[in-house]
Amino acid sequence: MKKQRDVDLNRNVLAWVMYDFANSSFSTIIVTVVYAVYFKNIVVNNGELGTALWGRAVSLSMLLVAIAAPILGAVADFSRAKKNFLIYCTGITVVFTALLYFVGPGDISKGIWFFVIANFGFNCANVFYNALLPEVTSRASMGKVSGWGWGIGYLGGLLSLILVYPLVENYVRLVFPVVAVFFSSFALITFIFLKSAIPTFSRRTNYFRTAFQRIYSSAKNIGHFRELVKFIISYLIYNDGIVIIITFASIYGSTRFGMTGQELIKYFIIMNVTSFIGAFIFGYILDRIGAKITIAITLVLWLLVAAGAFFCNSIGTFYLVGMLAGLAIGSCQSSSRTMLALLTPDDKMAEFFGFYSFTGKVSSVIGPLLYGEIARITGSQQLSILSISFFFLAGLLVLFTVNETKGKEAAQSWH
Repeated sequence: MKKQRDVDLNRNVLAWVMYDFANSSFSTIIVTVVYAVYFKNIVVNNGELGTALWGRAVSLSMLLVAIAAPILGAVADFSRAKKNFLIYCTGITVVFTALLYFVGPGDISKGIWFFVIANFGFNCANVFYNALLPEVTSRASMGKVSGWGWGIGYLGGLLSLILVYPLVENYVRLVFPVVAVFFSSFALITFIFLKSAIPTFSRRTNYFRTAFQRIYSSAKNIGHFRELVKFIISYLIYNDGIVIIITFASIYGSTRFGMTGQELIKYFIIMNVTSFIGAFIFGYILDRIGAKITIAITLVLWLLVAAGAFFCNSIGTFYLVGMLAGLAIGSCQSSSRTMLALLTPDDKMAEFFGFYSFTGKVSSVIGPLLYGEIARITGSQQLSILSISFFFLAGLLVLFTVNETKGKEAAQSWH
């Protein structure tokens, strides 16, 4: 009997991490590498105005997620329908990613709105995906399994980069439906094989009213989770720096060093390899030394990345910065997801992951907008890089105030 339970658990974990494999194609190809540069250089084709408009598009999509995530999280928690909502939001992302094929030179409005909707669906889906983590593993193994998810995700990003490499120079618009097919195909593995709680929908229940009631209740009792609140504030700050790098890394390489589409793909292939390594290694490190210290280490790595990006003066040194950024991003995001789960009561997971997403998306409204506007006003993305260091340093200082042990005790004693 025990052996059978172990097999089932392993299958469920595999089904869960395969969603990371699937959705990394969107974050890698659309948000970071190909569509970002395509939008700036082809759709807009007007210097740093394209950088500013891209920042505004990312900020708008994050603002919409910030509004929706707490409500969706509470509804999913109450109805036990996390998997269902994951499927719906993934469908939105896949459809509008495919529609990017119809965005050509000068189609600025269409290019912005199709991306905004796709990115909205992608980030909302992650609320439910993250909240499913406690259903597939124990608290003791969350760091490890979360690390597996990020690690497998970077393999998915790596494979998607390899698949679109032949298309990016002469058939770039075909890249977008290819990503949609990749995402939906591998997400089906999760949808079919992931076991989760049976939904308990009721026609008599007003889920949105219930959601607001639960959010209000959580706000009233948030003092009980003081360490969680401090961590979320820290995350709100340092996540902004991560979002800036994800959003503008390829634009920075293209603008400052004149890197072509294929050169950028090679760059991010190498970065994904180090991200894979970082996610796996730091998953095990977290289980040994704790989430707080692990995150602090990754933030120091991020400060080195920001300094390196500002001072690098050749493609060669930019490659080295990218390798370090890959190591930092996989480990930091995985550790942050685990930290939230460890500081959250089991029956509040989806709701608090909604707040987690809310704070992350609120901060994400500020960072890309700030970076894009600095680039537009000064005509220099190198000056925009300076804004990143502030987010990582400030986030690190707030993180030092979090007492991880007290936070875990508060979460486990909640009833």
